[in-house]
Amino acid sequence: MSDADLARRALALLDLTDLADDATEEGTRDLCRRAVSGPVPVAAVCLWPRFVATARAELGDGPVRIATVVNFPDGDTPIAPAMRETEEALAAGADEIDLVLPWRAVLAGQTTAAAAMIRNVKGLCGERRLKVILETGEYPDLDKVRTTSELAIAAGADFIKTSTGKTAHSASIPAVRVMLSVIAGTARPIGLKPSGGIRTLADARSYLDLADAIMGPDWASPTTFRFGASGLYGALVAAIDGAGPDAAPRGSY
Repeated sequence: MSDADLARRALALLDLTDLADDATEEGTRDLCRRAVSGPVPVAAVCLWPRFVATARAELGDGPVRIATVVNFPDGDTPIAPAMRETEEALAAGADEIDLVLPWRAVLAGQTTAAAAMIRNVKGLCGERRLKVILETGEYPDLDKVRTTSELAIAAGADFIKTSTGKTAHSASIPAVRVMLSVIAGTARPIGLKPSGGIRTLADARSYLDLADAIMGPDWASPTTFRFGASGLYGALVAAIDGAGPDAAPRGSY
């Protein structure tokens, strides 16, 4: 596959993200314009809950989905406030919820409350997509990645996602390999979202090659696979335009 074809494939799988601490409404409007004005539309925009209504006004009912974050970034919000965040985001027009797993509690062996949060948030989402952020870069070993992936899926996650992009270590090939192996052994369809630190066409190629190898070459689509990134967009558009696969990215996520 040529660089340009790969970049088109990856762009259609992108959750174009702005979760910067200084994000603004005008920045949200710009994000939405970029989401639909590139060589192909991205899969979704991902932004703070306070900007969901702005994104809905910009994107209407077009093909680009609106994702927002709950229990973000630390994963320490109790269940009741997390449910209120979810209800408000859905009412404002969110199509997808990216929920941070209470991963510190899970690593401490407190899995019951974490599973309950996922079940309750998924109950609010209904048919709308729930992605559960595991924060795999903070785990002590890959066995924890496996067991936490299994926990999230059993509790109702539609996608499992590597990272918030707010910690020192984000997506990695070893963690994604484990997550894909869990997905491959699950009876119902589950999606994967590598996120954080994915900035170049070479990064995108590595993750898509891995997904193709484990799940098959026709598996990755916007309903099963997303990239969570801000900087990747510029590199993909540059590759499609022939400016080189690793042109300077825009954004740090």
